[in-house]
Amino acid sequence: MAALRSRGRFGVSLGLARIEALLGELGNPQRQLRGALVGGTNGKGSVVALARAALQAAGLRIGTMPKPHLVSYRERIAIDGEPISRERFAAALEAVMPAIDRVTARIGPPTEFEALTAAAFTELAGAGIDLALVEVGLGGRLDATNVLDTGVAAITNVQHDHEKLLGPTLAAIGAEKAAIIKRRNLAVTGARGRGLAPILARSTEVGASLRRAGPGQPYDAAVSDAGWDGLVIDATRPGGQFPGLRVGLLGRHQAGNAAVALALLDALGEDAARHGTPLNLDEAAIRRGFAAVRWPGRLELLRTTRIGPVLLDGAHNPAGARALARALAELGMRHFPLVFGATRGKRVTAVLRALAPLEPRPIFTRVDDPSALPAAELLNRWRRIGHRGGRTAATPDAALRIAAELRQSAEQPVVVAGSLYLVGAARGMLIGEVDA
Repeated sequence: MAALRSRGRFGVSLGLARIEALLGELGNPQRQLRGALVGGTNGKGSVVALARAALQAAGLRIGTMPKPHLVSYRERIAIDGEPISRERFAAALEAVMPAIDRVTARIGPPTEFEALTAAAFTELAGAGIDLALVEVGLGGRLDATNVLDTGVAAITNVQHDHEKLLGPTLAAIGAEKAAIIKRRNLAVTGARGRGLAPILARSTEVGASLRRAGPGQPYDAAVSDAGWDGLVIDATRPGGQFPGLRVGLLGRHQAGNAAVALALLDALGEDAARHGTPLNLDEAAIRRGFAAVRWPGRLELLRTTRIGPVLLDGAHNPAGARALARALAELGMRHFPLVFGATRGKRVTAVLRALAPLEPRPIFTRVDDPSALPAAELLNRWRRIGHRGGRTAATPDAALRIAAELRQSAEQPVVVAGSLYLVGAARGMLIGEVDA
């Protein structure tokens, strides 16, 4: 762990040369994996969680690589939704360290993310899984995961985020994300508007068949009921209707993610069939999986903690914050205590503007990392958009204690939002997990 952390948790150095060299040293384990590479601005984790839950309900063994981890690095390599053991995680890292040293001597040091990606591909390739569902880290074209060609590529949506690295427009960001679609892939997208055009162009260029999800598309979903237990949606897909489909995730925006997940499942089924290994995924398995799905840290309600109920959501960009605000409004949440933190390079003021109409009672804090914005700066931004009040706390733990005192009733959840690293820190404290 010390060797891994020395490479810098937040270090970003886009490009494929180092990861290709590293995987070459390891025998290219990524070539043994079938499944899907899933990109997009928001919703990647939810789509992967939904698809994984349905595939597991059908009796399949599924490997995933969630990003970022919330509490433990072990979350980055998971099988059937559970992080691998400490021993296996340590062994996976140990196996790549000599290769890292050789690559460093030749072309420069791989980043922490590249080391984790190589370790995860190596571990999953030897784990006897049926499918791997891999989330893109940042963008797509130059992300380390883009060495993977599993046969299926999905892009959930295209929104503004990481503009300094991906470009200032939705078209530019969409082009970066579209690059995960490889030749003759089965592709899936829920993108609309200006971010969609590059995905259409890329699919045509590489001869990929494209399934589209969203309003007016072959895969769609309308919410018939929403509450603290999740959603009920009426979904459609080319194979037929899915009325009364229960989704165990909070927020109406999850209906769109469910539509993308249905398209992804169909694409995975078609890809498996053309390789002679049918999935045998029926409607009953999809219903069981979608109803049972959980996705930690994303509109996750912890009903019983030492400070009472807490709602966690890593709404770190404007689109994510708008989705969170809509979900909170629908659940009747106003004037709630809000523990908020953010990292540099994010559109923090736009995120705060999205949450402001709910009139939260914010406590600003920061995780112990140089990239975290100071709590006082966050408070200043809150006041510059015209809001009084607000407090600061030196640590997430102190912020949680203050928030518990500000709640209007014992039943009102404290909301923790902004940086996923803050959400992870809070979650670890509240449920007693540690980074190991």
